[in-house]
Amino acid sequence: MHSFTLKSVPIGPPSLFLIAGPCVIESELHTRTLADAIQRITSDLHVPFIFKASYDKANRTSIKSFRGPGLAEGCRILSALRHATGLPTLTDVHTPQDCPAVAAAVDVLQIPAFLCRQTDLLAAAAEATAQSGGAVNIKKGQFVAPADMQHAVQKVRDSGNKNVFLTERGSSFGYNNLVVDMRSLPVLRSFAPVVFDGTHSVQQPSAVSSSGTNAATGEVSHIAVSGGQPEFIPVLTRAAVAAGIDGLFLEVHDDPANAKSDGANALNLKNLKPLLETLLAIHAAARLP
Repeated sequence: MHSFTLKSVPIGPPSLFLIAGPCVIESELHTRTLADAIQRITSDLHVPFIFKASYDKANRTSIKSFRGPGLAEGCRILSALRHATGLPTLTDVHTPQDCPAVAAAVDVLQIPAFLCRQTDLLAAAAEATAQSGGAVNIKKGQFVAPADMQHAVQKVRDSGNKNVFLTERGSSFGYNNLVVDMRSLPVLRSFAPVVFDGTHSVQQPSAVSSSGTNAATGEVSHIAVSGGQPEFIPVLTRAAVAAGIDGLFLEVHDDPANAKSDGANALNLKNLKPLLETLLAIHAAARLP
């Protein structure tokens, strides 16, 4: 097992760590409010915690969808939050050019699932985080067999950073749904620490549409957005912890119905503590290496 420690967060057994936060930075105040709320919960439960939020959601279903504040403002917000709270932070990167600036602002660069095979992006993320002392989280592509992710891991290691871990978020067969094969977890875990994404795993990509009215023209537009089945978050996360994982990834929001991105599959903040309590009990009972 390739375990390591990121600041105070152990990545690898025997503890279970949490990556949590909103899908996208909606505002600096909202980001800080959620970070503080989740930090209180994880502190009470003694769960190592990495805060996550995206400065740019470059893979939204519609070009009209909210993407976030952008590179400069997003990095400023995440850097300020990291210094104010002491929390390790994580965000997505979509281009090699963004990696140096982002690695200076956060602790973990996350490679989106759709980009997990992009050699230039993996190498740039590895090089930037190696210089900053950070890590790289690679989300397993919905189209990639678990064993094939070892090649993505090796690209990062060969590019200069041994601090790499993987996140499972399900496999897609093109029918607006994702299926989680729990057998993938021990396969992935054989060559890197593994995180399970309990919220994107219940996403239904491009499954619904949203309507909006232009205040100036009165024109009604329809935007394709992802749906979700958040009622299955507890089911899948319980199974994943029992199967054996090192960390849990959850998009958490205090008002999912009005979230600017991925609200349909987000975990409501009020449900986070009871879910973690259950998962910690399962983790302790399983006693997996």
